[in-house]
Amino acid sequence: MTTEPRAALDRLIAALEAHLNAASARTGEADPAVVAAYQTLADAFETYDESLYDAFDEVTPFVLYDDAEDAGEDEDDDLEDLDDDLDDYEDDDEDDTDDGTDGADDDADTPAPAQRP
Repeated sequence: MTTEPRAALDRLIAALEAHLNAASARTGEADPAVVAAYQTLADAFETYDESLYDAFDEVTPFVLYDDAEDAGEDEDDDLEDLDDDLDDYEDDDEDDTDDGTDGADDDADTPAPAQRP
């Protein structure tokens, strides 16, 4: 059964509000009301994301993790990707010379400016 995106969004907003209310009235670290609101919010988000995709072939920029282990693995992958990007940037930067060029003769057809004696 496909849910209409507008109805799913309304439920998501209601779940966000319920989660905020539960969190603000929290009585302890494992407050059952907060845990229930959290799960309701996660379910409402998944329903909204799926309905958005079904209706418009579009998704949100958010990801729900199944457990803390999955979150840690994805963060490690992201850090490795950032390290690789930084390494690539540093490699490109090493090719640059002090005059701001990359050392290549891109302007071979352009004559050099005249030097003053």
